Amino acid sequence: MSDFSTMIQMIEQWAWIGWLILIALFLVIEMLTLDFTFLMLSFGSGVGLIADLVGLPVWAQVIIAAAAAALFILFLRPPLLRRLRRGEDPTKSNVDALLGLPGTALSDITRISGQAKLSNGDTWTARSATDTPIPQGAKITVTEISGATAVVRTANE
Repeated sequence: MSDFSTMIQMIEQWAWIGWLILIALFLVIEMLTLDFTFLMLSFGSGVGLIADLVGLPVWAQVIIAAAAAALFILFLRPPLLRRLRRGEDPTKSNVDALLGLPGTALSDITRISGQAKLSNGDTWTARSATDTPIPQGAKITVTEISGATAVVRTANE
């Protein structure tokens, strides 16, 4: 029993080093992800470190750190993310820019094959999103991009 109590005393005596390691680890991971989640976990670990410096037992430190991290994630992270993304370019790009784009069927478009010219000037291999073939010359709308193929439907659907 004395080995167990000695181990507990040792953990309580050196817990502050564990908190510092967690803070550093979470900050490094945050630098790689840039999502603010690990920053909030780092803040929670900072609160755990403060709880250790106040002299609370390790079990209380862990509970307080976990609760603080959860509160930071729920209440501090969302406004930080909104603030970070406020200056983003709202223009859609890549596949997102193609979804909903109108165009014209250059050949009959079936579930298997076809070709369409989109309003941005691109010509795509296309296939119909429904079982109904789309005739050449029909107005179409892109519903999805599957690899290098535009999945389309008629514009009036």
